[in-house]
Amino acid sequence: MIARKTIAIALASATLLMVGGCAQSFKADVARFQQLPAPQGESFTIVADDPRLAGGLEFQQYAGLVAHKLGGVGYVPAEDPATAKLIVRMSYSVDEGREKVRSTNFGPDPFYRGYGYGYWRNPYYWGFYDPFLFGPRGYQDIQSYTVYTANLDLKIDRAADNRRLFEGKAEAQSLSNKPTYLVPNLVDAMFVNFPGKSGETVKITVAPEKK
Repeated sequence: MIARKTIAIALASATLLMVGGCAQSFKADVARFQQLPAPQGESFTIVADDPRLAGGLEFQQYAGLVAHKLGGVGYVPAEDPATAKLIVRMSYSVDEGREKVRSTNFGPDPFYRGYGYGYWRNPYYWGFYDPFLFGPRGYQDIQSYTVYTANLDLKIDRAADNRRLFEGKAEAQSLSNKPTYLVPNLVDAMFVNFPGKSGETVKITVAPEKK
């Protein structure tokens, strides 16, 4: 009896490990407001909208990703920032996270009616609720984990008159708090079907990188 219970718990744990080890797609909510005319090779420069990010190497790296995306839709990086036609303002952040609790229960599944045995008023089913494996209430595991919220804000102004042409916000929740993982994925999400429909919030899924 003990051996069968140990085997069942081991199999359940192995299943969780296999699921956790799979590469997960990155999901973000993206809201965009825009009055951008069709691109005609306008030059742009990227600046930090948050003074705390200005001048940092990390910011420069993420700005390079945004510049690459803008170049892909028809804009051109300005050789001299002072002559840029468009000013792109970028900021990003990752919060301190919040703890969540999850309970996994390997007890009876009332919707399962497969192979079973026992009285009709007190049935149990092999693989779902076998009291010889899990006991009268099944096997439960309480897990706590921290969820972090990451944000990317992008604004584009026309340099000539400071008119706002684009505002975009991408937000995602993740078990990771590493900007080096979160920010590039938020950039990818921001530029899916860029510049997007004004006033629409969409859910963007970014596929994991192929190994």
